[in-house]
Amino acid sequence: MSVLDAMRHPAFSIAFTVLCYATALALHRRWRWISPIVAACVPIVALLLAAGIPYADYNRGGDLLTWWLGPATVALAVPMYRNGRRLRRSLPRLLLVVCAGAVVGMTTAGVTAGLLGAPISVVMSAVPKSVTTPIAVEVARELGGIPQITVALVILAGVLGATFGTAILTLFRVREDRAVGVAIGSASHGIGTASLVRRSELQAAVSSWAMAASGVVTSLLAALLALLLRHARL
Repeated sequence: MSVLDAMRHPAFSIAFTVLCYATALALHRRWRWISPIVAACVPIVALLLAAGIPYADYNRGGDLLTWWLGPATVALAVPMYRNGRRLRRSLPRLLLVVCAGAVVGMTTAGVTAGLLGAPISVVMSAVPKSVTTPIAVEVARELGGIPQITVALVILAGVLGATFGTAILTLFRVREDRAVGVAIGSASHGIGTASLVRRSELQAAVSSWAMAASGVVTSLLAALLALLLRHARL
């Protein structure tokens, strides 16, 4: 077996991905401004380009790692359960913020794409960029968007939120745990939520709830938007 054939094996992609992420976490502990996800992606992309390995071949091992996203997402419910009583008292206000965040996120994404001259399919692809990938993909399909573009925008929103979200909130003097949690969960879904786990259990709990609630609210708003679009075409 040649070196290139070995690099195409799923075992290699799993080992290399884990190594890159472990290294990225070490860098993040040393320099907090470094995003582990971005830092881990750089050497992987460089390897694929340098060795000419198709992404589909590398992703055969990645699919095995992707399976763990399900248990990892469920695990985010643990801090939410532990802080259930504190969350219950704030639910009406948190729901109001999530609804406002969903409307603003969908509107600004669509309007920005439209102002940049994007075709309607790309505009609709950008609308659900603030919710978790499975929901965003289905919303994009319902609106006539392109799921591949939606996935890229969802990842971008998550990475930007995880990297700069708390710093921007601190800049505007937003430091209260529930406020930080609902902002990150509404705008940056699971990636942003995961970045809060090491900061504050209450922030992670609120963010987990906001991520789930935002998915529901965005789905309902998207269904209404799809209905309006169909009516406008008649």
